[in-house]
Amino acid sequence: MKHGLQIFACNASQELTGEICHRLGIRPGQLEISRFSNDNLRVQIQENVRERDVYVVQSFTEPVSEHIMELLITLDAMRSASAQRITAVIPYYSYARSDKKDAPRISITGRLIADMLKTAGADRVLTMDLHADQVHGFFSVPVDHLTAIPTIAEHFRRHHDLSNMVAVATDAGGAKRVGRFSERLGIPMAIIDKRRVSDTDVKHGEVVGEVRGRDVVIFEDEISTGGTLVSTVATLKAAGARSIHAGAVHGVLCGPAIERLRDADIDSVVVTNTVGLSADKRLPKITTLSVAPLFAAAIERIHGGQSVGALFE
Repeated sequence: MKHGLQIFACNASQELTGEICHRLGIRPGQLEISRFSNDNLRVQIQENVRERDVYVVQSFTEPVSEHIMELLITLDAMRSASAQRITAVIPYYSYARSDKKDAPRISITGRLIADMLKTAGADRVLTMDLHADQVHGFFSVPVDHLTAIPTIAEHFRRHHDLSNMVAVATDAGGAKRVGRFSERLGIPMAIIDKRRVSDTDVKHGEVVGEVRGRDVVIFEDEISTGGTLVSTVATLKAAGARSIHAGAVHGVLCGPAIERLRDADIDSVVVTNTVGLSADKRLPKITTLSVAPLFAAAIERIHGGQSVGALFE
């Protein structure tokens, strides 16, 4: 065991944590999460963590509120047990989408959750591909912000002919992210003129860029209900795209997403395992890449006092 390093998994990230620990050559820490008869959560650490460097892994996936509470209670238990340093490892931080006050009398929930993590006992946060870069600034503890763009880009490099490929942003807001992806692959990019009608309904306008006769890869930080993706596919098909693929870091795939992807005229979808996919969501056209090597390397560097940014240089 690496001296003083312990990694624990809450219920949303058991499989990913197992992979991370395997890469590091350590076993996952023992944690018992149960319920009292009144439905309150109870967390008990099953081993000594006094003066240890502790990492607690939990993605904010469905049921989101329950998984957040699990993490908060676990962080508090670690602090009460005298852990030397506590890092909240949140591969998917879902409330990053609540990053601004875009309607009257609402909460900027991404900032609220960041405050709650510190209050519960987190000394630092390790996360991946936040929906908006400004969410990084919501935290008052150090944040290491990883990206899976190189991992997904490498998959497309190995499995596709890049000479005819174009990367597509589903709207202007995602252009910066897609720009990094296209630059990694050395391919051009295009942007869709998108108008959001509601949380689940999106209408698209014109394609800004050349896609006719090209192999297209739509790149996003996450696929939630799939509404944006399928409407983008329809727009690209109408614009003459030869084949259409999609890449996203977080395969949330909630609500009607699986049905939409099954019926969509899309050749392949590539996501990572920041969000675990249940068996009923594993369509033949969906490929899941593991980000465990990246998280393992980041944890090892944080534990050893080395630069995490060097992983992407």
